[in-house]
Amino acid sequence: MKRILVTGALGQIGTELVAKLRETYGTMNVIATDIRACDANVIEKKGPFEVVDVTEEAGIYYVAAKYQVDTIIHLASLLSANAERNPRLAWNINMGGLINTLEVARELNLKFFTPSSIGAFGPSTPKNLTPQNTFQRPTTMYGLSKVAGELLCDYYFKRFGVDTRGLRFPGLISYIAPPGGGTTDYAVEIYYHAVKNKAYTSYIKEGTTLDMMYMPDAINAIITLMEENPEKLLHRNAYNVSAFSAAPEDFAAIIRKYIPTFKLDYQVDPTRQVIADSWPNAIDSSAAVNEWGFRVEYDLEKLTKDMLEKITGKLGME
Repeated sequence: MKRILVTGALGQIGTELVAKLRETYGTMNVIATDIRACDANVIEKKGPFEVVDVTEEAGIYYVAAKYQVDTIIHLASLLSANAERNPRLAWNINMGGLINTLEVARELNLKFFTPSSIGAFGPSTPKNLTPQNTFQRPTTMYGLSKVAGELLCDYYFKRFGVDTRGLRFPGLISYIAPPGGGTTDYAVEIYYHAVKNKAYTSYIKEGTTLDMMYMPDAINAIITLMEENPEKLLHRNAYNVSAFSAAPEDFAAIIRKYIPTFKLDYQVDPTRQVIADSWPNAIDSSAAVNEWGFRVEYDLEKLTKDMLEKITGKLGME
């Protein structure tokens, strides 16, 4: 990668990814785009920023050609819980935006990355050590769009030779940008509430184990995958990746090592609980490890220490 266009750059992944890419490849070589203008001085004053609606192919093409990019990292999407509230909008954004950016990649001969998700699995998928290749019948619009997206990227690779790559991300945890309506958002919220209130009410019930990953590991995985020799990539558009699996009470137990009075209770959100119940407990990341050296630095304990320190500083509560 030498010059990179990022869609959805103001989202949870995009905010941190753009910063890391600019640090690695140069500020002016990473073009951040989103459907809304950047008003926080976070991205706009540190490099190129363009307003782009991914449902309009012409706008994506214009920006990609203007900056002569060689790679598109396509992050713009509607996440799981929000997608269930407005499934038609989710389809239009997730699938319409994807095929538009794939077309631009095909026309301009660009490398292409888009994330998939553990949401691509469903209730009939094996729950434990979920294989790389397995039965996928998701029961949500978000999951449906992710399976279709994996297949569409496979199609553009095989039919047109577009160098498409992707990761099935678990729940992603970050202190920098707020989550955007996903089922695993509680794993971010619990740390903020621990610092501010020493208590949290989880919308996911006790005992619901899900795969998770700290954002620095997710960012590193994207860059590592995109820099890998394409000949090594057998499962190029849908690698299982995860750092650890945890339930709400597991987060609480580690938080209490630092905040002994922290309290956790539950008020279950039926919509998000149904989604969570349809996902695996723990997935098998061995294909990513074997094919391109996937690894993580943060387990739950190391992540918790870092999250609490960073949020405390961010909120000025030191």
